[in-house]
Amino acid sequence: MSSPSVNSDSLLQHRSFVAFWIARASSSFGFQMLSIVVSWQIYSITGRAFDLGLIGLVQFLPSVLLALVAGHVADQFDRRRVVLLGQIAEWVAIAALAYLTLTHHVNEVVILSLIFIISTAKAMEAPSLQSMLPALVPPHLLARAMAANSVSGQAAAMVGPALGGFLYVAGAGVAYSACGALYLLSIVMVSRLRYEHTPPRRVPATFKTLFAGIGFIRNRPDVLGVISLDLFAVLLGGATALLPIFAHDILHTGPWGLGLLRGAPAVGGLIVGFWLSHRALNRNVGKIMFASVAGFGAATLVFAFSTSLWLSMLALFALGGFDMVSMVIRGALVQLDTPDDMRGRVSAVNSIFINTSNQLGEFESGLMAAWLGAVPAAAIGGVGTLIVVGLWMTWFPGLRKRQKLENEVAV
Repeated sequence: MSSPSVNSDSLLQHRSFVAFWIARASSSFGFQMLSIVVSWQIYSITGRAFDLGLIGLVQFLPSVLLALVAGHVADQFDRRRVVLLGQIAEWVAIAALAYLTLTHHVNEVVILSLIFIISTAKAMEAPSLQSMLPALVPPHLLARAMAANSVSGQAAAMVGPALGGFLYVAGAGVAYSACGALYLLSIVMVSRLRYEHTPPRRVPATFKTLFAGIGFIRNRPDVLGVISLDLFAVLLGGATALLPIFAHDILHTGPWGLGLLRGAPAVGGLIVGFWLSHRALNRNVGKIMFASVAGFGAATLVFAFSTSLWLSMLALFALGGFDMVSMVIRGALVQLDTPDDMRGRVSAVNSIFINTSNQLGEFESGLMAAWLGAVPAAAIGGVGTLIVVGLWMTWFPGLRKRQKLENEVAV
């Protein structure tokens, strides 16, 4: 393991995890800042909403098209080196954005091209990064480590855009430079952490090896149940995509109210994630996971029928908290039930499902709202989530009866 105190229950005693956490936090803050700076700069240059859509497209395509290849790479090569190379490529592209902006040689094509490079590097890096964590802490601390990582991600999502916007006042070049500094810190931390991983014998990338993660998931009922539960719950629970409608037409508030509504799930997730990072989950993890997803559906229903801003905020706060609990348990179960030589490919398949379900969930909510109205659309999503929980508890009894995160027969 990464620390001399391998039996310690304190995450801080595992130095490689601390370095990993700092790296994740730094790159997450940098990316969140980058996202707001890029969107503001490109819109100020072109004034076209279409170009804002292109930013999302050049980020989405690599994450889906390269996922299986990236998973194969994660299982065949040194994961720390893959992450390091990916972050160096991202840093170079950010440095180029800063230099070209400061020298007034930037335009929308250059911005989109460099964002595509960053997105490609992130796509290739992601499965390796996700697969490193189980080697940095003992199995009984994995859920707490994942919760700590989620806390940094939630904090970055809340503060990063505001910080990026604040720095943009001094100029886009200054904001890009700050992003580059955060990525540089991440690179230093990744280069310093001790990570023991012996890649298996090299095999060529074939159809069979690229899709091996799908076959593994299909043959492991608990892993299949966790990933498919996440997929359908996210598909049905996309009520947050309708927040502008609820804020304007139902709660009769302005942009400040919309901001409060958008921030409520992140605050709930942040607080619960911080609590989980200091508390072990040792019993009834299957029931807790299903109860959390059911709580997510119930909170969605409360939000759907609320006509009070404060009740809506409370429902979204609970929604974010329930989602954090289920997300931590699901992530830990998948990692611990997957052999090390398969973690990259399984993580890649899981990321495809997550990215696709997030996008399709927002589309489904928008489509239902267009047909039936925002309140029925959100309510249907909440009821649908509860139905999925009931079905999955019946179809995956082993997952429902699961007591601990560690599965002694898995690997």
